[in-house]
Amino acid sequence: MKKTMTALAPWMALVAIALLAAGCAKEKEPAGQAIASIEATLNSIHDDAAKYAATELQQVDAGLASLKESFAKKDYKGVMAAAPGVTAEVAALQSKVAEAHAAAGAAGDQWRAISAEVPNMVAAIQSRVDTLGESKKLPKGLSAESFQAAKDGLEFMKTTWAEATRSFGAGNPVDAVAKANTVKEKGTEVLKLLGMDK
Repeated sequence: MKKTMTALAPWMALVAIALLAAGCAKEKEPAGQAIASIEATLNSIHDDAAKYAATELQQVDAGLASLKESFAKKDYKGVMAAAPGVTAEVAALQSKVAEAHAAAGAAGDQWRAISAEVPNMVAAIQSRVDTLGESKKLPKGLSAESFQAAKDGLEFMKTTWAEATRSFGAGNPVDAVAKANTVKEKGTEVLKLLGMDK
């Protein structure tokens, strides 16, 4: 009996190795599929994510790299344990990109309206400042300090409007609209200073 067991020992070791390899092969396929699925989804949004959610994208990229590293080390169970977390991060990233797209679309609509309004406001203020600058005496109710503040405000408006226009041209309508609204707010102050708000 002892001889039989001794003779069978190498065969039993081979059978154990074969069973272990079969188990690993069963785990390898779903682990590979999980990584491929995550990578395909991430690739479909990667450029937009880089634009709208760079920090979150770095986290997801790191998670995917970790999965690939585990896969390369044949830690298929580790891949399957970590994959749901990375999948959830990719889903959150997709959602953020979709929200950013919607915000950019809405900002584009706002820009079209504001891009006509703000230049007209700037031109009206510039005309008034030029006229007042040429006159010998400022009108009643407008002090030299208020007039200077209006001129400074006008310069701020022109500079900020140029920045807004550059932002829109660079494909960032959300930033462009935020800057344009700042110009409008300053314009309202300047109109009041110059008595043009009536």
